Amino acid sequence: MAQQPRTQTTPTQTSYKKGNLVLFRDAERFWLGLPGHTFVGRVERSWRHADTGKVLYDLVELSGNRARAGIDPDYMRLLPPADAMHDIDTAPLTEPDTGAMTPAAVAWLRQHLTQDNGKPSVQR
Repeated sequence: MAQQPRTQTTPTQTSYKKGNLVLFRDAERFWLGLPGHTFVGRVERSWRHADTGKVLYDLVELSGNRARAGIDPDYMRLLPPADAMHDIDTAPLTEPDTGAMTPAAVAWLRQHLTQDNGKPSVQR
């Protein structure tokens, strides 16, 4: 007997803190096929809806510094710092060719090498 295919679900985080970076999808725009349905935002505050009691969030859309209020956390996903820093954490430090590293990893290494040599670490 063949098994029914199972859809993979991603557990949602039930609460977010001020300053968390999140990915938000506007479900209505998404299902209507409209552009601009997904964006990266920073959590500014949380509050409880007076009628439903559900916790909602106010975000700042980072690409345009636009405030977005009353965001449902069911359509938000945390963007973990480890993912943003993965390229630096996994940079091929033994590679003689720095072209194999991403620009972020190279910038991080340059900053730390400058600090280690006793020179100022301010980048211009």
